[in-house]
Amino acid sequence: MRDRAGAGDGGLVTSAQTSVLAPAPLGPVTLRNPIVKAATFEGLAHRGLVTDALVDYHEAVASGGVGMTTLAYCAVSDDGRGAPGEIVVSDDAVPGLARLAEVVHRQGAAASIQLGHAGPVATGTGHKGLAPSRVFAPQAMRYTRAATDDDLNRVVQAFVDAARRSVDAGFDALELHFGHGYLISAFLSPKLNRRSDRWGGTVENRARLARQVASEVRAAVQNHVAVIAKFNMADGVPGGLWLDESLAIGQLLASDGTLDALELTGGSSFENPMYLFRGEAPIAEMAETFPRALRPAFKLTAKRFMREYPFEEAYFLPYARQFRDAVSMPMILLGGVNRLDTVERALGEGFALVAMGRALLREPDLVRRWQSGDAGDGRCVHCNKCMPTIYRGTHCVLVPADQRPGVRVRARVRSGRGGREAALTEGGPVDDQRPRWPGRR
Repeated sequence: MRDRAGAGDGGLVTSAQTSVLAPAPLGPVTLRNPIVKAATFEGLAHRGLVTDALVDYHEAVASGGVGMTTLAYCAVSDDGRGAPGEIVVSDDAVPGLARLAEVVHRQGAAASIQLGHAGPVATGTGHKGLAPSRVFAPQAMRYTRAATDDDLNRVVQAFVDAARRSVDAGFDALELHFGHGYLISAFLSPKLNRRSDRWGGTVENRARLARQVASEVRAAVQNHVAVIAKFNMADGVPGGLWLDESLAIGQLLASDGTLDALELTGGSSFENPMYLFRGEAPIAEMAETFPRALRPAFKLTAKRFMREYPFEEAYFLPYARQFRDAVSMPMILLGGVNRLDTVERALGEGFALVAMGRALLREPDLVRRWQSGDAGDGRCVHCNKCMPTIYRGTHCVLVPADQRPGVRVRARVRSGRGGREAALTEGGPVDDQRPRWPGRR
């Protein structure tokens, strides 16, 4: 059993030691607290390998007090990349992955790695795009390719190989990506999966790939690490996966006994990304990531692809409660968690862990602040300006203070090992209009 509880705390004495900050079990792993840095693609890898900047990114979050930080998104094969430059978990990647895990452990946190195959989303990286059925991919303006049995056997083996390499690199947990319209999520979807063979049709058939991946990964890694899955409760599109079927799939996964927890999510990078993020849709900023000639077309069509949903604290909680009640497996709450009392409520309601993304990107030492006795809300304003930065290195891009009147909060955000600090207000930076962390790029 790997045990990271309390390691590397540096003698920190908290003013109020509550259950929120107490050790939390996750399969064979013990986390020093139940707060997880959710997998949010960092855009800091280079040619599929770990960089100093990527190590700094996770070191900053680990030193900020989380129980576990998650490296995202790592493809199990080259054709499974969802964005250019993403890490492919190959033999060549293992030394860098080991270095990242070791640095995270040195700060007292556990290290998780998200493993996935982008499936139809891979059309955006120049690949044909693998999907359960031939479907149109608007991101690349072309059709995907329907997966064959040989393709699926290859993908399952790629998950197994990536899992073994991740264990060799020293990760404490493997997060299998079963959400967001990626390959396994696409097979679960009644909209994207139109097959009539053993991989399609009934819920059991559509769940076959997810169950096989989870089963073979567990057999490969045994009980040496935790194995969890990021799982869509709802796709957020008409005809997509909805709670009636996702609950049934969750029960099938629980009955197999191959997973230590489900991290509950929703939405689709392939069809409806804002269903996951909520809040403002950064259409203008996203357009700037496209070649100049394509920007007008993107702006014209973006409102259909990037539909805007109002932000609410813990917006997936009503769905997640249904999973907690119906599925016999530990559950990880995700989605718009920005407050300590939300974490306390979720744990009090029986969720095993709480995952946070944007709040920790905005304020990587948020958990340390809570540990010190300052229970104020996280400073993320849910503007989602961080979304378009994934292609050049994810960072918090805050709206200038004069565009958000009434701002009073100031903070110092450290930019990683050896990096600078930027003075920020709640609405924007004082000394730099684009605060970037980590420091080395």
